[in-house]
Amino acid sequence: MLPALPIPASRRQPLFVGYRVVGPLISLVALVLLLLGLGGCQAAGQPPRQVLLDALELQIALTQDSIAQALELPAPGPPQVSRVRVEGQETVTIGEAKGLHLTGQFDWRLADAPYRVDSSFELFLQRGEKGQSWRLARPTEAVGAQGWLIDPLPMKN
Repeated sequence: MLPALPIPASRRQPLFVGYRVVGPLISLVALVLLLLGLGGCQAAGQPPRQVLLDALELQIALTQDSIAQALELPAPGPPQVSRVRVEGQETVTIGEAKGLHLTGQFDWRLADAPYRVDSSFELFLQRGEKGQSWRLARPTEAVGAQGWLIDPLPMKN
């Protein structure tokens, strides 16, 4: 069998007419769709993971302190929070400002406890005025109306 003769470059026909225009256009559209799809992997406006960890630690610590005070016991050490899984997020009004209502699951354990507990959570978070910090909001029942206790999240270095 004899090898086929090469076809000169000037006589080659493109497989797809207009490939020089359409090919890059298709690539550009695919790239834009890919970037939009990747942008949807994190919920819009969802706080960073560290903010969620800090907010859950603060919420547990405030609850522990309240119980310890009511029982006249010393407050336990800070809890350890890990594996936060956000399952729901919605925008809510907290006082005069907008906030987030987050629900999901997380693992935690008390200070010096040998075992971890998998628990569900419900958090209300509010962004700081300059958008650089977050606050934990806790609903309270005032006389006939809902109020909020707002606690800034601790600054960590």
